[in-house]
Amino acid sequence: MRTRIIAKLDVKPPFVVKPVHFEGLRKIGLPVDIAKKYYEQGADEVMYIDIVASLYQREILFNEIEKTANELFIPFGVGGGVKTIDDFSKLFHAGADKVILNTYAVQENPDIINQAAQIFGNQAVVINIEAKRWEHWYECYTDCGRIQSGKDVIEWAKEVEQRGAGEILLQCVDRDGRQRGFDIELAKRVVESVNIPVVVASGAGSLEDIKELIEYAKPSGVAIASLLHYNKFTIKDIKEYLGLNGIEVSK
Repeated sequence: MRTRIIAKLDVKPPFVVKPVHFEGLRKIGLPVDIAKKYYEQGADEVMYIDIVASLYQREILFNEIEKTANELFIPFGVGGGVKTIDDFSKLFHAGADKVILNTYAVQENPDIINQAAQIFGNQAVVINIEAKRWEHWYECYTDCGRIQSGKDVIEWAKEVEQRGAGEILLQCVDRDGRQRGFDIELAKRVVESVNIPVVVASGAGSLEDIKELIEYAKPSGVAIASLLHYNKFTIKDIKEYLGLNGIEVSK
């Protein structure tokens, strides 16, 4: 099965930013320009997450999302601040193909997963899991890695699948933005605990890191930010390297 190579945009409107451990934001550029660049490089998908909408209790900026969507002809996942079925509808109307949920589903009302999956289909509902490692378990965090939930990551992954989510985006608070490799044990455990696709983010510092993650944990996709944003590699570079190492990717 082909592994998808996905460009992840962390957005603090109006800019794409790059946090480290979800803190300390560096401005990278405008989402519309950056998304278009990665699309032209051959990204299989783009994920756009407004990382401060829930934290600041701010409305979703649908106009900004629509501008970015208009430049893309690949699947486009959008998250940040989603609280209602109406938010889903408006995001799809603005050009999103998938909606990414975290804070509201974890902290307030997990039933929104069931409702959205029934109305829009499982494939349209992605659950973003921000995992933090403790000694013997992983805990789900929300609000850009700031707020504890008490929920076990593996149990939550199983629950969101049962509720109808079609995909999981797995991020690691401890590894995010460090470029020192993925938490491959976490990735493997989540991938093996569910039957839905899992996209793994947080940690790519080299092409070898991506290869190791795919070979060990077998995720459906890898979401990459820093490596791309800092122009260390292009999507094309990543795919060529993986292809030469026997990992099937789209051209």
